[in-house]
Amino acid sequence: MEITCAEALVRCLEMEGVELVFGYPGGAILPVYDALKDSQIKHILTRHEQGAAHAASGYARTTGKVGVCMATSGPGATNLVTGLANAYMDSIPLVAITGQVPTVQVGTDAFQEVDITGITMPITKHNYLVKDPKLLPMIVKRAFHIARTGRPGPVLIDLPKDIAMTPIQFKYPQEVELMGYKPTVKGHMAQINQAAKLIMQAQRPVIYIGGGVVNANASEELVWLAETIDAPVVSTLMGLGAFPGDHPLFLGMLGLHGNKAANLAVTECDLLITLGARFDDRVTGRVAGFAPRAKVIHVDIDPAEISKNVISHLPIVGDTKRVLEDLLVRLDKKQNTPWVNTVGYWKTEFAPRYRMGGRYLKPQYIIEEIYRHSGGDVIIATDVGQHQMWVAQHFPFKSPRQLVTSGGLGCMGFGLPGAIGAQFGRPDKTVVLVTGDGSFQMTFNELATAAEQSLPLKIFVLNNRRLGMVRQLQEFYCDKRYMAVDFSFVPDFAALGRLYGFKGLTVRTEQELLAALPEVFNEPGPVLVDCAIDPDENVLPMVLTGADICNAVDRQEE
Repeated sequence: MEITCAEALVRCLEMEGVELVFGYPGGAILPVYDALKDSQIKHILTRHEQGAAHAASGYARTTGKVGVCMATSGPGATNLVTGLANAYMDSIPLVAITGQVPTVQVGTDAFQEVDITGITMPITKHNYLVKDPKLLPMIVKRAFHIARTGRPGPVLIDLPKDIAMTPIQFKYPQEVELMGYKPTVKGHMAQINQAAKLIMQAQRPVIYIGGGVVNANASEELVWLAETIDAPVVSTLMGLGAFPGDHPLFLGMLGLHGNKAANLAVTECDLLITLGARFDDRVTGRVAGFAPRAKVIHVDIDPAEISKNVISHLPIVGDTKRVLEDLLVRLDKKQNTPWVNTVGYWKTEFAPRYRMGGRYLKPQYIIEEIYRHSGGDVIIATDVGQHQMWVAQHFPFKSPRQLVTSGGLGCMGFGLPGAIGAQFGRPDKTVVLVTGDGSFQMTFNELATAAEQSLPLKIFVLNNRRLGMVRQLQEFYCDKRYMAVDFSFVPDFAALGRLYGFKGLTVRTEQELLAALPEVFNEPGPVLVDCAIDPDENVLPMVLTGADICNAVDRQEE
């Protein structure tokens, strides 16, 4: 049976198990939207293409499935770029579908023509411009395969309008073969045997985890490893939740704004067992001062990450879950009581603290109360900035895929559309968005999407009427010469929420917050809470540029 390529594309999505697509239509993508009309796939109309990419990312982060977004040519395609870069840096599986001008117009500077495959080449795992209609089913099969296997990432398919309207004999391939693309999933056994020996010999081991543990669904094996070898665990931002935040061996996030105990443990350890992490600059500080006394075991599915930033004494390329399964059977139960007691003392002595009182709510207190009133069994989405770090420091994530945030790109505006995608991915969970007034104003147009789809989001805007993190950086690096960080006008966020059908609340004191929280979590519909916080509150600890992670500023200037 002959069908058009647009219809074939939709059939391919159905056969890949796609349940919903986030997108925004336009002229070049119209044939696909026309075909989508007859499909059971649910289309979510966002209010901006960037929102579609971020929502697809939020869906993928909470489900582990491939998120799908769609846009037209030209500005529609370029508006996806930030979301694709965000997914690429955080290793999130996405497939983005863009319309393109007809093939005879490609390269002529036609209306709404851009070279989107050229633009996105550095920020996608792979991309395709469909030139031969007969190859479309195989291209879609390959795109999903590439997106979800190995180190996950975004793949883009650019479909010219005339190709979309061309009839083909449809047959979806059952298997896919890609020359040169064979991700290594099973670790080298000689390396794993050597790792087991190093682990059994170590007296001060630390397990350092990243988002790769989440992507590999290796949380259970990680807990077995930590408890078997009696080793403390530290995490990157993207790894939070992969190890239970309330576990006695968990020291919290390490790095630039990491817990002091975590940074000290890495500095003093004799063996650093690195799982699915990439030693980025927000973690290491001065590289020469990072884990200076340790041998480094590095497990990662991406060989390009091995010894890229920090030299690995024992690299193991493979899927973290598979490697841990092979490693655990080679380990005996051991105890490192003196070391665990030492880091336990650091964990208590240097626990994140803040001083209550003053004119404003303490943001750290808000996060802790959100945890207490929700029971911790919620999905937390954040934007980027101070509030993101306060969440990382003060919300003990219990399970993987519980945190939805922008890590590598640090993308303000991700939070709300990311939360929308997360709610679609996990309709059984309460999704809480913690955002800042700066980030929220970048994409609050997606409140309309949430309202239209009847999503019961709970939004907390930590409102300091400033770009808080930029102000903090200017305090430390620009001698308090503050520039372009104060908002002379900030809307009434609670009233704004009410305009979009949210219950809008404003809290200014601890008493108002405690009175509001039961109402927030008992309300079946969406709620937006505007929380006034101190404009001068800093995120501490903070490792200054060029410093070792054990030497952080940890006191708020009076």
